Amino acid sequence: MEQEMTGARPARRRRRLGDRYDGRRLRSLNAFYQITPYIMRSRVDAHDYFEDRIDITGAEAWLRGQRDAGHMELGWLHVFVAALVRTMVLKPRLNRFVAGQKIYARNEMTISLAIKKKLDEDSPETTVKIRFEPTDTIYDVARRVQEAVEANKAMEASNNTDRTARLFMLCPGFLVRFLIWIVRCLDYLGIMPRAIHRASPFHTSAFVTDLGSLGIKPIFHHLYDFGTTSIFVAFGSKERHREHDREGRLVERKFISIKVVNDERICDGHYYASAFKIMSSLLKDPSPLVRPPERIVEDVE
Repeated sequence: MEQEMTGARPARRRRRLGDRYDGRRLRSLNAFYQITPYIMRSRVDAHDYFEDRIDITGAEAWLRGQRDAGHMELGWLHVFVAALVRTMVLKPRLNRFVAGQKIYARNEMTISLAIKKKLDEDSPETTVKIRFEPTDTIYDVARRVQEAVEANKAMEASNNTDRTARLFMLCPGFLVRFLIWIVRCLDYLGIMPRAIHRASPFHTSAFVTDLGSLGIKPIFHHLYDFGTTSIFVAFGSKERHREHDREGRLVERKFISIKVVNDERICDGHYYASAFKIMSSLLKDPSPLVRPPERIVEDVE
Protein backbone atom coordinates (compact mmCIF):
# COMPACT_ATOMS: atom_id res chain seq x y z
CA MET A 1 0.00 0.00 0.00
CA GLU A 2 1.08 3.57 -0.65
CA GLN A 3 1.94 5.47 2.51
CA GLU A 4 0.67 8.94 3.34
CA MET A 5 2.66 11.47 5.32
CA THR A 6 0.98 14.61 6.65
CA GLY A 7 2.89 17.85 6.03
CA ALA A 8 6.26 16.10 6.01
CA ARG A 9 9.00 15.30 3.57
CA PRO A 10 9.41 11.58 2.80
CA ALA A 11 12.13 9.90 4.85
CA ARG A 12 15.29 8.95 2.99
CA ARG A 13 15.36 5.20 2.48
CA ARG A 14 18.37 2.99 2.87
CA ARG A 15 19.66 1.67 -0.44
CA ARG A 16 19.23 -2.08 -0.85
CA LEU A 17 20.66 -4.67 -3.20
CA GLY A 18 19.00 -4.24 -6.59
CA ASP A 19 18.32 -0.51 -6.15
CA ARG A 20 19.84 2.14 -8.42
CA TYR A 21 21.26 5.49 -7.37
CA ASP A 22 18.33 7.15 -9.18
CA GLY A 23 15.56 4.82 -8.02
CA ARG A 24 14.57 2.01 -5.68
CA ARG A 25 13.34 -1.25 -7.08
CA LEU A 26 9.69 -2.01 -6.34
CA ARG A 27 9.61 -5.53 -4.94
CA SER A 28 5.99 -5.83 -3.80
CA LEU A 29 4.39 -5.53 -7.25
CA ASN A 30 2.38 -8.53 -8.40
CA ALA A 31 3.81 -10.92 -10.95
CA PHE A 32 1.81 -9.48 -13.86
CA TYR A 33 3.35 -6.02 -13.43
CA GLN A 34 6.80 -7.47 -12.96
CA ILE A 35 6.64 -9.43 -16.20
CA THR A 36 5.27 -6.62 -18.43
CA PRO A 37 8.73 -5.04 -19.04
CA TYR A 38 9.89 -8.40 -20.40
CA ILE A 39 6.90 -8.56 -22.76
CA MET A 40 6.92 -4.87 -23.75
CA ARG A 41 10.67 -4.44 -23.89
CA SER A 42 10.79 -0.81 -25.04
CA ARG A 43 8.78 2.34 -24.35
CA VAL A 44 7.67 2.32 -27.98
CA ASP A 45 5.89 -0.98 -27.24
CA ALA A 46 4.26 0.52 -24.14
CA HIS A 47 2.97 3.89 -25.38
CA ASP A 48 -0.49 4.96 -24.22
CA TYR A 49 -2.15 8.14 -25.48
CA PHE A 50 -4.51 10.45 -23.64
CA GLU A 51 -6.00 13.82 -24.52
CA ASP A 52 -8.32 16.24 -22.79
CA ARG A 53 -9.75 19.73 -23.16
CA ILE A 54 -9.82 21.70 -19.93
CA ASP A 55 -11.93 24.71 -19.06
CA ILE A 56 -9.47 27.31 -17.71
CA THR A 57 -11.89 30.23 -17.40
CA GLY A 58 -11.61 30.15 -13.61
CA ALA A 59 -7.85 29.62 -13.70
CA GLU A 60 -7.40 32.65 -15.93
CA ALA A 61 -9.37 34.79 -13.46
CA TRP A 62 -7.28 33.36 -10.61
CA LEU A 63 -4.05 34.22 -12.46
CA ARG A 64 -5.20 37.79 -13.01
CA GLY A 65 -5.93 38.07 -9.28
CA GLN A 66 -2.46 36.77 -8.45
CA ARG A 67 -0.83 39.31 -10.74
CA ASP A 68 -2.93 42.11 -9.25
CA ALA A 69 -1.65 40.95 -5.86
CA GLY A 70 1.95 41.41 -7.02
CA HIS A 71 2.86 37.97 -8.35
CA MET A 72 3.68 39.25 -11.82
CA GLU A 73 6.00 36.32 -12.48
CA LEU A 74 3.19 33.76 -12.61
CA GLY A 75 2.21 32.47 -16.02
CA TRP A 76 0.34 29.54 -17.46
CA LEU A 77 3.49 27.41 -17.77
CA HIS A 78 4.01 27.76 -14.01
CA VAL A 79 0.43 26.72 -13.31
CA PHE A 80 0.81 23.69 -15.56
CA VAL A 81 4.12 22.52 -14.09
CA ALA A 82 2.93 23.14 -10.52
CA ALA A 83 -0.23 21.09 -11.18
CA LEU A 84 1.88 18.24 -12.58
CA VAL A 85 4.28 18.35 -9.62
CA ARG A 86 1.40 18.30 -7.12
CA THR A 87 -0.25 15.42 -9.00
CA MET A 88 2.95 13.37 -8.77
CA VAL A 89 3.15 14.12 -5.04
CA LEU A 90 -0.35 12.71 -4.55
CA LYS A 91 0.00 9.97 -7.17
CA PRO A 92 3.63 8.79 -6.85
CA ARG A 93 3.30 5.89 -9.28
CA LEU A 94 3.54 8.49 -12.05
CA ASN A 95 7.14 8.98 -10.92
CA ARG A 96 8.16 5.42 -11.69
CA PHE A 97 10.39 4.24 -14.51
CA VAL A 98 11.46 1.02 -16.19
CA ALA A 99 15.14 0.16 -16.59
CA GLY A 100 16.79 -3.18 -17.15
CA GLN A 101 13.31 -4.81 -17.33
CA LYS A 102 12.67 -3.78 -13.71
CA ILE A 103 10.25 -1.15 -12.32
CA TYR A 104 11.65 1.53 -10.02
CA ALA A 105 10.34 4.40 -7.91
CA ARG A 106 12.37 7.49 -8.79
CA ASN A 107 14.37 9.03 -5.95
CA GLU A 108 13.67 12.63 -6.99
CA MET A 109 11.10 14.63 -8.90
CA THR A 110 12.37 16.40 -12.03
CA ILE A 111 10.72 17.89 -15.09
CA SER A 112 12.48 18.59 -18.38
CA LEU A 113 11.50 21.51 -20.60
CA ALA A 114 12.60 22.33 -24.13
CA ILE A 115 13.20 26.05 -24.63
CA LYS A 116 14.14 28.22 -27.57
CA LYS A 117 16.77 30.89 -27.01
CA LYS A 118 14.60 33.20 -29.12
CA LEU A 119 11.26 32.71 -30.90
CA ASP A 120 13.03 32.48 -34.23
CA GLU A 121 13.38 29.59 -36.70
CA ASP A 122 17.18 29.81 -36.65
CA SER A 123 17.46 30.19 -32.88
CA PRO A 124 19.03 27.17 -31.14
CA GLU A 125 16.97 24.99 -28.82
CA THR A 126 18.12 23.60 -25.51
CA THR A 127 16.60 21.61 -22.68
CA VAL A 128 16.56 22.23 -18.95
CA LYS A 129 15.92 19.69 -16.22
CA ILE A 130 14.49 21.20 -13.06
CA ARG A 131 14.34 19.47 -9.68
CA PHE A 132 11.32 20.02 -7.45
CA GLU A 133 10.52 19.24 -3.83
CA PRO A 134 7.26 17.54 -2.75
CA THR A 135 6.47 20.55 -0.55
CA ASP A 136 6.80 23.11 -3.37
CA THR A 137 4.03 25.65 -3.85
CA ILE A 138 3.28 27.33 -7.16
CA TYR A 139 5.53 30.22 -6.10
CA ASP A 140 8.42 27.79 -5.53
CA VAL A 141 7.75 26.17 -8.89
CA ALA A 142 7.64 29.55 -10.68
CA ARG A 143 10.93 30.59 -9.08
CA ARG A 144 12.69 27.35 -10.04
CA VAL A 145 11.36 27.45 -13.61
CA GLN A 146 12.25 31.12 -14.11
CA GLU A 147 15.76 30.66 -12.74
CA ALA A 148 16.39 27.74 -15.09
CA VAL A 149 14.91 29.48 -18.13
CA GLU A 150 16.72 32.78 -17.52
CA ALA A 151 20.04 30.98 -17.02
CA ASN A 152 19.68 29.33 -20.43
CA LYS A 153 17.98 32.02 -22.54
CA ALA A 154 21.13 33.94 -23.48
CA MET A 155 22.50 32.94 -26.89
CA GLU A 156 25.96 32.33 -25.46
CA ALA A 157 24.69 30.34 -22.46
CA SER A 158 25.24 26.60 -22.32
CA ASN A 159 24.25 23.97 -19.77
CA ASN A 160 25.47 20.49 -18.92
CA THR A 161 23.26 18.99 -21.63
CA ASP A 162 24.75 21.21 -24.34
CA ARG A 163 28.32 20.67 -23.15
CA THR A 164 27.92 16.89 -22.95
CA ALA A 165 26.41 16.75 -26.46
CA ARG A 166 29.27 18.87 -27.85
CA LEU A 167 31.82 16.62 -26.16
CA PHE A 168 30.29 13.51 -27.73
CA MET A 169 30.10 15.15 -31.16
CA LEU A 170 33.83 15.89 -31.16
CA CYS A 171 34.18 12.19 -31.99
CA PRO A 172 33.64 10.59 -35.41
CA GLY A 173 30.23 9.05 -36.06
CA PHE A 174 31.21 5.41 -35.48
CA LEU A 175 32.71 6.32 -32.11
CA VAL A 176 29.59 8.30 -31.13
CA ARG A 177 27.46 5.22 -31.85
CA PHE A 178 29.82 3.09 -29.75
CA LEU A 179 29.81 5.56 -26.85
CA ILE A 180 26.01 5.80 -26.85
CA TRP A 181 25.83 1.99 -26.87
CA ILE A 182 28.15 1.89 -23.85
CA VAL A 183 26.03 4.49 -22.04
CA ARG A 184 22.85 2.51 -22.79
CA CYS A 185 24.43 -0.66 -21.39
CA LEU A 186 25.60 1.11 -18.25
CA ASP A 187 22.15 2.65 -17.80
CA TYR A 188 20.53 -0.77 -18.24
CA LEU A 189 22.70 -2.04 -15.39
CA GLY A 190 22.11 1.07 -13.28
CA ILE A 191 25.76 2.14 -13.24
CA MET A 192 25.76 4.98 -15.78
CA PRO A 193 28.02 7.84 -14.59
CA ARG A 194 26.07 10.29 -12.47
CA ALA A 195 27.48 13.23 -14.44
CA ILE A 196 25.72 11.93 -17.56
CA HIS A 197 22.53 11.33 -15.57
CA ARG A 198 22.57 14.93 -14.29
CA ALA A 199 23.14 16.27 -17.80
CA SER A 200 20.57 14.05 -19.51
CA PRO A 201 17.09 15.57 -19.96
CA PHE A 202 15.89 12.05 -20.84
CA HIS A 203 16.38 10.78 -17.27
CA THR A 204 13.49 12.70 -15.74
CA SER A 205 10.06 12.25 -14.18
CA ALA A 206 8.26 13.94 -17.07
CA PHE A 207 8.91 16.00 -20.19
CA VAL A 208 6.68 19.05 -20.73
CA THR A 209 6.36 21.08 -23.90
CA ASP A 210 4.47 24.37 -24.12
CA LEU A 211 3.23 24.57 -27.70
CA GLY A 212 0.87 27.36 -26.71
CA SER A 213 3.89 29.67 -26.72
CA LEU A 214 4.20 28.87 -30.44
CA GLY A 215 0.49 29.50 -31.01
CA ILE A 216 -0.39 25.94 -32.03
CA LYS A 217 -2.35 23.01 -30.66
CA PRO A 218 -0.56 20.22 -28.76
CA ILE A 219 0.84 17.08 -30.33
CA PHE A 220 1.30 13.52 -29.12
CA HIS A 221 5.04 13.46 -28.49
CA HIS A 222 6.75 10.08 -28.35
CA LEU A 223 8.65 8.85 -25.31
CA TYR A 224 12.36 8.24 -25.68
CA ASP A 225 13.82 4.74 -25.50
CA PHE A 226 17.02 6.35 -24.26
CA GLY A 227 16.70 7.40 -20.62
CA THR A 228 13.92 6.78 -18.10
CA THR A 229 11.16 9.28 -18.92
CA SER A 230 7.74 7.67 -18.50
CA ILE A 231 5.47 10.66 -19.28
CA PHE A 232 5.46 13.33 -21.99
CA VAL A 233 2.88 16.10 -21.70
CA ALA A 234 2.11 18.74 -24.31
CA PHE A 235 -0.32 21.61 -23.97
CA GLY A 236 -1.38 24.08 -26.62
CA SER A 237 -2.64 27.60 -27.11
CA LYS A 238 -5.74 28.89 -25.37
CA GLU A 239 -8.99 28.56 -27.27
CA ARG A 240 -12.34 30.31 -26.89
CA HIS A 241 -15.55 28.34 -27.28
CA ARG A 242 -19.18 29.19 -26.73
CA GLU A 243 -21.18 26.69 -24.73
CA HIS A 244 -24.52 26.50 -22.96
CA ASP A 245 -24.36 26.71 -19.18
CA ARG A 246 -26.71 24.84 -16.83
CA GLU A 247 -29.39 27.50 -17.27
CA GLY A 248 -29.20 27.19 -21.03
CA ARG A 249 -27.46 30.53 -21.57
CA LEU A 250 -24.77 30.79 -24.22
CA VAL A 251 -21.47 31.74 -22.54
CA GLU A 252 -17.91 32.06 -23.79
CA ARG A 253 -15.26 30.02 -22.02
CA LYS A 254 -11.52 29.51 -22.38
CA PHE A 255 -9.98 26.08 -22.85
CA ILE A 256 -6.61 24.47 -23.36
CA SER A 257 -6.01 21.08 -24.89
CA ILE A 258 -3.47 18.67 -23.43
CA LYS A 259 -2.04 15.50 -24.91
CA VAL A 260 -0.16 12.91 -22.91
CA VAL A 261 1.96 9.94 -23.93
CA ASN A 262 2.82 7.60 -21.09
CA ASP A 263 4.50 4.27 -20.40
CA GLU A 264 1.71 1.86 -19.45
CA ARG A 265 4.13 -0.46 -17.63
CA ILE A 266 4.49 1.80 -14.58
CA CYS A 267 0.84 1.72 -13.43
CA ASP A 268 -2.63 0.70 -14.57
CA GLY A 269 -5.28 2.67 -16.42
CA HIS A 270 -7.42 3.25 -13.33
CA TYR A 271 -4.49 4.90 -11.56
CA TYR A 272 -3.69 7.06 -14.59
CA ALA A 273 -7.36 8.12 -14.78
CA SER A 274 -7.49 9.17 -11.13
CA ALA A 275 -4.20 11.05 -11.50
CA PHE A 276 -5.37 12.95 -14.59
CA LYS A 277 -8.58 13.90 -12.75
CA ILE A 278 -6.49 15.49 -9.99
CA MET A 279 -4.37 17.35 -12.51
CA SER A 280 -7.43 18.54 -14.42
CA SER A 281 -9.04 19.88 -11.22
CA LEU A 282 -5.84 21.79 -10.35
CA LEU A 283 -5.71 23.32 -13.82
CA LYS A 284 -9.31 24.44 -13.47
CA ASP A 285 -8.72 25.84 -9.97
CA PRO A 286 -5.02 26.37 -9.08
CA SER A 287 -5.75 27.94 -5.68
CA PRO A 288 -4.67 24.81 -3.68
CA LEU A 289 -1.20 25.23 -5.22
CA VAL A 290 -0.44 28.35 -3.16
CA ARG A 291 -0.02 26.07 -0.10
CA PRO A 292 2.21 23.04 0.40
CA PRO A 293 0.33 19.74 0.08
CA GLU A 294 -1.52 18.60 3.17
CA ARG A 295 -0.21 15.09 2.58
CA ILE A 296 2.66 13.48 0.73
CA VAL A 297 2.13 9.99 -0.61
CA GLU A 298 5.00 7.52 -0.87
CA ASP A 299 5.11 4.69 -3.36
CA VAL A 300 4.84 1.04 -2.33
CA GLU A 301 7.83 -1.05 -1.28
